[in-house]
Order: sequence, then structure tokens, then C-alpha cells
Amino acid sequence: MKKTKTFLAAGTTMLAALALTACGGSNSSSGSKDVLNWEESAEIPTMDLSKATDSASFVQLINTMEGLYREKADGSQEPALATKETVSKDGKTYTFTLRKSKWNDGSPVTAKDFVYSWRRTVDPKTASQYAYLFSGIKNADDIQNGKKKPETLGIKAVGDYKLVVTLERRIPYFNNLMAFGSFFPQQEKAVKKYGSKYGTASKYMAYNGPFVMKGWNGSSLSWKLVKNDNYWDKKHVHLKQVNYSVQKTPSTAYNLYQSNKLDAVALDAEQSKQLKSVKGYTLYPRGTTFYIQFNQYKNKYLQNANIRKALSLAIDRPALCKVLGGNNTVAKTLTPAKLTTVNGSDYINMIDKNDEQYATYNKKLAQSYLKKGMKELGVSKLSFKLLSDDTDGAKKSTEAMQSSIADTLPQVSISTQNLPFKTRLARTDAGQFDMVVTAWGADFADPISFLDLFTSKNAQNGGHWSNSQYDKLILESKTTGSNDQRWKDLSQAEGVLLKDVGISPLYSSTSAWIIRPGIKHLINLRDHWDFKYVTIEN
Repeated sequence: MKKTKTFLAAGTTMLAALALTACGGSNSSSGSKDVLNWEESAEIPTMDLSKATDSASFVQLINTMEGLYREKADGSQEPALATKETVSKDGKTYTFTLRKSKWNDGSPVTAKDFVYSWRRTVDPKTASQYAYLFSGIKNADDIQNGKKKPETLGIKAVGDYKLVVTLERRIPYFNNLMAFGSFFPQQEKAVKKYGSKYGTASKYMAYNGPFVMKGWNGSSLSWKLVKNDNYWDKKHVHLKQVNYSVQKTPSTAYNLYQSNKLDAVALDAEQSKQLKSVKGYTLYPRGTTFYIQFNQYKNKYLQNANIRKALSLAIDRPALCKVLGGNNTVAKTLTPAKLTTVNGSDYINMIDKNDEQYATYNKKLAQSYLKKGMKELGVSKLSFKLLSDDTDGAKKSTEAMQSSIADTLPQVSISTQNLPFKTRLARTDAGQFDMVVTAWGADFADPISFLDLFTSKNAQNGGHWSNSQYDKLILESKTTGSNDQRWKDLSQAEGVLLKDVGISPLYSSTSAWIIRPGIKHLINLRDHWDFKYVTIEN
């Protein structure tokens, strides 16, 4: 999802010293059976689901909003607002019957709220970076390209509680999408009432999920999720409140856990190594890949494939993972390992290994490609800025890459710039970078969640890499009626991306947490927390 989908605040940090005593209490830190104290590693950029792209935002959205389905811990879906689904024989028409439910102000959630939300997201005026996910729904592409009006989108309300969706082609992962935040309903009167303020603070929102948000002003480092008394399934929501705080330094977060001020803590590499035996220690697959995007739109030197290859080959990924430590593993592909199984084997095994060579440290080859590239460009020296987040681990990782490139390519000067996540994200979206370390977490367990990003016109393609063969293969993967051909198209497309170094994969990670053992029924969706069913035991 995720996500977003989604960008993530990069990295983890090493500690010089670590106290190893963990608190043994099994209840929540508040001593209550219905209040949690939780951490987030970054500020929330937005609560507007048409504009959200990042992990911090979507964690809040899946707890305060709800769509047709809700994702379960195993990646499948359970009914949420949909009580019945009917699919036509050709797989192109979905009819959903909706349950009666309410917004937090007590007004009904109806099929029209879905229609309004989807139209708003695909409308080019909204500038949603996730609008591409609607591709395959009738007229979605034409609407995004300004050829048709949002009102022609293949979704309509039949009365208040029946929703009909018409597709242009089968979408194998359609129900996965229906559990994703970009497809949730929005209350039209709230969007229009708050205008440009909508989604910029907790009070400028309407909620229909298990919780409502309180105390977030757009830049807050703390806020609350409070049980929504108008939620249709409130009998299964046992928590009254989740207190959130932003913790960018793992050592500080762990101290708060030890002093009973947090109920869970994300561990950095050194902590993970030393705290494996502590009760409550748990590993979660993130379905996430960290990678470098090269700005090929504004930087003429990075338009040169040989320069990109040289830079990628100059990064010592095993050494980088050693610096980061813990649960990070070298990534040679964009799609992370173990995300998707194809005919009993990991999808990434289908990718040509020769195409992965540029994500492997090779000093001699890096120097060779640099020499070729500089000759083509007519230069003898190059300098680039490497942008990343301001977490301790992100700073460590950019320093490690800066050092690796300097040692391998003396003719290249790399300066680092570490900014708060929200600022870094804005800079990335605006194309204000040379090279940026970013990450993507799967919105659902399918390679297309990653590969869609780098089609020529995708809003997430901040580096503006463009390849007609890649675009063609991605399009064909969406239109073929053969699953085998679809996997072939996707794996070949990923090979094209890697061979041309459209991006440079760095590492994939599993997150390590210590969570108080008394906290039960917590769902982790690729590092997105769902608190709906959580209970706290003594």
C-alpha cells in the first residue's frame, strides 16, 4: 500500500550505546485497556485521499476511512461497505450492494459518495498522483488526458445503495484496488465546504471509518485517533483512542517505550540485533524497495544512460546494507522479493539476470561507463546533489553512498541534502532534485503496483524516465487475456527499466518492532497499521 504505496521515510539508524532492558508490562503504556500510544516516523503530508501518496497519510486514512472492502492481514479482502458483489460473465461490470452506514456527522454514506470521490480523483484539475490506478475503468484514461469529462467515468449510483462499475478490460487485481484508500468514498459537502483547506487539518475532513482524527493541524508532531461512534461496525472497535507522536530518532522512541510512554517502537539496526530475545519483538515484511530516481527532465547529464549506469554501479549495496544493518537486504530489482508468486516461484526469478547487473557494485565497469558518458557529454568532471530524508538512517545511507561513489568515481562530486519527509516529498514531486533516495511500498501484492510508476506519463515518475518499449509492455500486460503472457510482459518491462537504469534499486527491508505483548489483533499491512480490531489484555 500502499503503499503508498506509497513513499516512505527512508532508513534506520545505528546507536553508539543501547540500554537493553525492556519494560515487561503487558498492558498498554497508559495502563488502559482501550488507549494506545503509537509512533510514526514522519509528518502527515495530507489527509485528502485524492492527493495522498505516502505511507504516513495512508496509515491514517485506513483507520479513519473505509471503502467497499477492507484488506485482511493475509492480503485478501473482507467486506466493508459492500455487502454483495456481482460480476458479469465478461468480467467488465461489477455491481456492488452497499450497507447502510454513516459519516461521522451522522449523514448517510451512499453510492453517490463513491461516484463523487472517483470522479474527483481522476479529474485532471485535482492533479492526483494516484489517478493512474483508475486506468481500465471506462473512460478513466481519456478523462485524465483531458479528452472526456469526469462525469463519463464508468461508475454510477443506482439509488442510494447500489454501485455499478464498468471496465474497459478485465483487471485481475480489481478487488485489491477496492480495498485501497484512493478508491474510498468522499463526502461532497465536506470537500466543497472546506475548499482548499480540505484534508489539510483534522477538522477539515469527514470520516466514515473506525476512528476520527483529532488535533492534527497540518504540521503537528502529535495527534489522536478517537473511536467513531457513527461507524457502522463500532461494536468490533475496542479502542477508544490511539495517541500518535512523530519519532524520527529510534533511540528516543525506544526510551519512550521503556518509560511506558509508547506501546510499540520501530527498531533500528543495532536495536534489532540486540533486542531479538525481548518479548514482543516481531518482524514485518514491508513489501518495499528503496531506490534512486535520476532527474532526467532537468539535468542533462543524467539524461545520459552511461552516466546513470556508472553511478549505479558505483554504489556498494552490501556495504550500504551493513551500515543500515538489521533487516535490510540488497535489491537488484524494483519489485521486492517474495511479493508475488508465479507458478510456485518468486516473480523476480522471471527477470533476466543480465538486466540486473547495473544494480551490482563493479568499480571497473563503473569507471568504464563514466568515461563513455563524459566523452559523449564533453566534460571531465560532474557534480550532483543527492536528496533524502532527515532521519538518522537516511543521513547514514546518503553518507555511505556519497563515500562509495567518491571512492569509485573520483571525477564525480556528490553533495547530500537531507530534509524533513514532507519537504523532501514536495521537492521530489516538483522535480527539484538531481538524484533522490526514495521508496515505494506495494499498494497490493502485484508487480504492477511498482511498474506502473515508471510509465512515461505517470505522476510518480519524478525523474521523467521514458521508454516506449517499457510503456508498450506495461500496456500489453493490462490488455492481454492470458495470465502467462501478463507475467512475461511485466518481467520483460522490469528488465527494460533495470537495463536502462531508469531507476537504481538499493535495498529492500523488513521492519522490526517491539510491541507490548498484551496488544492483540493488530494488523500490519506492509508497514501500514490497522487498529480496527485491536484489543488490549492484562
